[in-house]
Amino acid sequence: MTEDTAPDGGLSAEAQRVLDEIDEKNVDFLRLQFTDILGTVKNVAVPADQAEKAFTEGIYFDGSSIEGFVRIQESDMRLKPDASTFAILPWRDGHSARLICDVINTSTGEPFEGDPRYVLKDALDRASEMGFEVNAAPEPEFFLFEEDEDGRATTKTNDAGGYFDLAPKDLASDVRRDIIFGLEEMGFDIEASHHEVAQGQHEINFEYDDALTTADNVGTFRTVVRAIAAQHDLHATFMPKPIPRINGSGMHTHISLFTEDGENAFHDGDDEFDLSETAKQFTAGILDHAEALAAVTNPTVNSYKRLVPGYEAPVYVAWSDRNRSALIRKPAARVPAASRIEARFPDPSCNPYLAFAALIHAGLDGIERELDCPDPVRENIYEFDEAKREEYGITTLPSNLGEALDALEEDELVMDALGDHVAEKFLEAKTAEYDDYRVDVSDWEIDRYLETF
Repeated sequence: MTEDTAPDGGLSAEAQRVLDEIDEKNVDFLRLQFTDILGTVKNVAVPADQAEKAFTEGIYFDGSSIEGFVRIQESDMRLKPDASTFAILPWRDGHSARLICDVINTSTGEPFEGDPRYVLKDALDRASEMGFEVNAAPEPEFFLFEEDEDGRATTKTNDAGGYFDLAPKDLASDVRRDIIFGLEEMGFDIEASHHEVAQGQHEINFEYDDALTTADNVGTFRTVVRAIAAQHDLHATFMPKPIPRINGSGMHTHISLFTEDGENAFHDGDDEFDLSETAKQFTAGILDHAEALAAVTNPTVNSYKRLVPGYEAPVYVAWSDRNRSALIRKPAARVPAASRIEARFPDPSCNPYLAFAALIHAGLDGIERELDCPDPVRENIYEFDEAKREEYGITTLPSNLGEALDALEEDELVMDALGDHVAEKFLEAKTAEYDDYRVDVSDWEIDRYLETF
């Protein structure tokens, strides 16, 4: 029996609602979506008349073709749709819809441990056992680039805008408008959108939700942004640092814990920073595991081209209630329910399910161990020299993916957060990526050294 079947074997009310909407909206095709370990959205397309079968029996697929899933001799997997994720795809003329799925191991009938969505659910179960619900709100930034005559992406921006600029400098405002309309059609509540610091860089903020729904939304967000940008003959990229020597794209992630009775466990009005001891311990847990977390929250070679001082990216393992040079910031909150922390180091190339799971486990570890949170650093850490950083006890994130992977392997907590299967496959894939990078020779090296030596 799946979550979308009733005790008597029939469809749940939520699943029946989806079937009714499919009929009412004349949906022809369903895209059953899931993600691989690297965070790439995959889908199996089925005719809409297979929707009831999908809910009651699941849809089978070959898992051996998916990055980090299973070997060829154990390839059969089953997709179990989550009815609450049903949405019409706005760029498909309203005749296609999607359902996000959990992946089931057909040999056991249990959730597949290599499914990133399952990894996050496991983290949320741990939080629930401790009496908490987890809310999250990410801010994924992206670049819009022109395409060449063959439709391939370039790194030429289509505007000269800067932070919060208006048209005519911000020529992509119409694109952002259409993206927002598309996101709203898929159920997003948009808070704001604006041009970011770099030319061609943009941000669209959507409201917080429970961590699982939010992780689902990140995948949807990236898909919608790319699809609607393509309609404008533009290429949208969530690559962290596509252009050298300017700001890269981050995915600042706001996190808060709520108790079972709906109270914000991070708020304490009597504290100088309005943060509870629970919030400070959670923050301390993230800081304690920061080096290993970086492998998951910043998982590409390119991620570490963004994480350098001088481009507003946080590299220093500290927290602050004021400035943005620290790894974690305490944003101002107008009401107690909005008290939260902001992890500023993740970037939008991460797998949101794995990144959220790792952050949650690290924070909960801080609560369980009752870690002491260091004092906030209110000065601009970018201006500190090495001696002053050492005086404050401030360390830095890994300087490259290789160092981050080494830290991950040595951190039992974060490895356990990923689970044996995902940890093994993730390390395997990312080590191969870093090794491939190390043996390559860049244009910079050719320009710098070829005629000099």
